[in-house]
Amino acid sequence: MKQVEIAPDIFQLSRLGLVNCYFIREDDGLTLIDTMIPGSAGAILNAANALNRRLRRIALTHVHGDHVGSVDRLANELVGIEVAVGSRESRLLLRDFNTEPKEPHAKIRGTFPKVQTIPSVLLTDDEMYGSLRVIATPGHTPGHIAFFDTRSGTLIAGDALVAIGGLRVSGDASPVFPLPNWATWHKPTAVASARRLLELQPKRIAVGHGKAIVENATGALERAIRHAE
Repeated sequence: MKQVEIAPDIFQLSRLGLVNCYFIREDDGLTLIDTMIPGSAGAILNAANALNRRLRRIALTHVHGDHVGSVDRLANELVGIEVAVGSRESRLLLRDFNTEPKEPHAKIRGTFPKVQTIPSVLLTDDEMYGSLRVIATPGHTPGHIAFFDTRSGTLIAGDALVAIGGLRVSGDASPVFPLPNWATWHKPTAVASARRLLELQPKRIAVGHGKAIVENATGALERAIRHAE
């Protein structure tokens, strides 16, 4: 796996450029955002060790299999580690795939493996989690969240956006990598979430799939929204 520093205190760990997770360096150690596919725990632990910081917490953008695939292994290896997920998304960990009354009544899509780890923190929109601002970004899943690093202006978007074949909104991903489209719950909601992310005017955009956008990120996001609309 390849590890790259994409912003001050933010490191991307990537499997073949297709699936990513991120380390956020905080004063007390590291926050890991997402855990990639099963079998990634060893590489994640080695990468954390290379940063000479203790892995303190895991934060999940959503609970599709390619984002929670190694969470159980990591939680077993790092006894007592804090695991955080969005409050709405936590229902999907319990295999509750019913939509709520105010949500679009579309089928929730994608793979949701059984996860044994019980989250210790439930995150809500606009709260701070260390240096990260939690941003509710439903659309790919009903409870999807993104994280905005307030120090560097870096957006860690999870699968709210995808960057293989160009930056796009999930549900409108490039034909080069259509998997996020098949796993997106409700495209109009995903587009609305992307508009909210644009309000942040991010300096960089990091995603679950593809390379980080480190130049003219806001312009790239504007184009992605126009394409989706």
